[in-house]
Amino acid sequence: MFVMELSYTAPIEAVEQRMAAHVEWLDQQYAAGVFLASGRKVPRDGGVILAAGVSRAEIERLAAEDPFTVAGVCAYRITEFVATKTAPALESARETLPG
Repeated sequence: MFVMELSYTAPIEAVEQRMAAHVEWLDQQYAAGVFLASGRKVPRDGGVILAAGVSRAEIERLAAEDPFTVAGVCAYRITEFVATKTAPALESARETLPG
């Protein structure tokens, strides 16, 4: 599983100009079953996405295709972790430790 933390690198007005394209990109990843949750950080200086079911290389490719990234208004920090415990609703994303 991945925590995709994005931080805005441009004024919020520049971010807002690309918001519709970013939301469309998010919707595509939800439809593909990759994204599990997403939202704005508080304070509003970026966002967080939880993703699963794909490789790190794929997550990095997706982050590079985010309209925010393409426009140069955000930077991603991607953290991979093994989700060995989840809420029942996320059971399909549960993982086992390599061993």
